[in-house]
Amino acid sequence: MPATSHTGRTATAYWTVAPGRGELRTEFLADPIRDEVLVRALASGVSRGTELLVHRHEIPREIIAEMRGPHQAGDLPGPVKYGYLTVGVVEEGPEHLLGQRVFCLHPHQDRFVVPAADVVPIPHNVPTSRAILAGTVETAVNALWDAGPRIGDRVAVVGAGMIGLGVALLLQRHPLARLQVVETSESRRALLRELGLDAVTPDEAEDECDIVFHASATSAGLATTLRLLGTAGEAIELSWYGTRTPEVPLGGEFHSRRLVLRASQVGRVSPARAARRSAADRIAIALDALTDPVFDHLLAPAVPFAELPRVMEEIANGARDVLCQVIEYEGAPPLGHPQSSEATTPVKES
Repeated sequence: MPATSHTGRTATAYWTVAPGRGELRTEFLADPIRDEVLVRALASGVSRGTELLVHRHEIPREIIAEMRGPHQAGDLPGPVKYGYLTVGVVEEGPEHLLGQRVFCLHPHQDRFVVPAADVVPIPHNVPTSRAILAGTVETAVNALWDAGPRIGDRVAVVGAGMIGLGVALLLQRHPLARLQVVETSESRRALLRELGLDAVTPDEAEDECDIVFHASATSAGLATTLRLLGTAGEAIELSWYGTRTPEVPLGGEFHSRRLVLRASQVGRVSPARAARRSAADRIAIALDALTDPVFDHLLAPAVPFAELPRVMEEIANGARDVLCQVIEYEGAPPLGHPQSSEATTPVKES
């Protein structure tokens, strides 16, 4: 049963209140009861794909129930409190969690109360800002479980946003014959090359791939994905289009070459692993991967929580072209630039 009483404490949360507009709202903070924790936020991240669809009220009505976040308040399309990349420190709750940094699938909010089972302790060697990517890398882990890349495979990733780049960085660890990342943005391709990835334009990409991961959320990207596959190759679709209906080129050689188009979504553990792995196993793998500082390159320099309504508008209209915008909260230790050597929060570590 959730907590219902409060002692007058309040919290501030970000709400989407109309298409293209958000605001900060003050709300009463429930007192934690048995097996609940009070978490003070240190940092959160804006997940561009889904959160921008929520910001624009572009969630298809037929899947509103499925898209409900674990700690969402209000109903889609809005007004709604939505988000799921938050890192904080436990201030009240079970003794073994007190003072620990934790990850939670919670919206942008400076303090919140959730069941203790809903927070995941963060390893001491994962900095606070990088830890907000736990949900993103968990999505990438699930995609690799769906695809099952094998030694010597020829693989491409189409679209180098948060998810696409996360997938590519995990694939770098595999003994593949070829890995290319297809990206139309020159600045993104430059970043990919800095990370040791083979970054190419759609026209430069090599075909005859065994697996292609698609994460561009565009019809053109999906067409490129299918074109790059070899006979009986498999496309893993990670894009979410919201209310948009993309063109899917299923004519031509799609049938004769027996191509496979498979959806991958983090809401459920991949069927290829569900009998042997849990969601807890999956996020533990993601946090272990985040000990690698290469993931800092997904993070934009932090901005204060108070500026989130303006920042969300800038991301939505293209004025702020970032992969993952980091949000820092008042009273949290300075995060610094995410690509610098950030000291971990001076609290109890797991």
